[in-house]
Amino acid sequence: MENVIFTRRSIRRFLEKPVEQEKLERILKAGMQAPSAHNNQRWEFLVLTEQDKKDTVSQMSPWAGMVAKAPVAIIVMGDTSNKELKNWFQQDLSACTENILLQIAQEGLGGCWMGFYPNMERVKMIQDYFKLPEKIVPFSVIALGYSEDENRFIDRSDMSKIHYNKY
Repeated sequence: MENVIFTRRSIRRFLEKPVEQEKLERILKAGMQAPSAHNNQRWEFLVLTEQDKKDTVSQMSPWAGMVAKAPVAIIVMGDTSNKELKNWFQQDLSACTENILLQIAQEGLGGCWMGFYPNMERVKMIQDYFKLPEKIVPFSVIALGYSEDENRFIDRSDMSKIHYNKY
């Protein structure tokens, strides 16, 4: 099974090796290929490569410590200014985040998704620290980089969870 969907893993340990700009751009473009409600594409990205910023974000959640050690972190954010579609941004940004994770694995890198939304305390910390407009809501933080750990297939399928035509 060489398909990246089956080999992608959450990688939390990174080497001190920079990520090439071309790879980073493909990763971000992959995120923007995600489906979105009414094709509204309300995502925005804050790419962190400066150590002080990564250190600060790593302290904003008990599970974000790996951000400090990652060469790059991406904050996936949503523009909530469209009131009609505001309630759909979580689904859009989840698809976007997953696309990013799949492309990270495709590039031979490791990555890990940390949820910040809907924890409004964490959301506000990012908004305040980066002076984001109120309409821009941080959704997820993704740490990424080269790693000695590898993306590999682990069968997590449970066929008892599949139901056809009735529960």
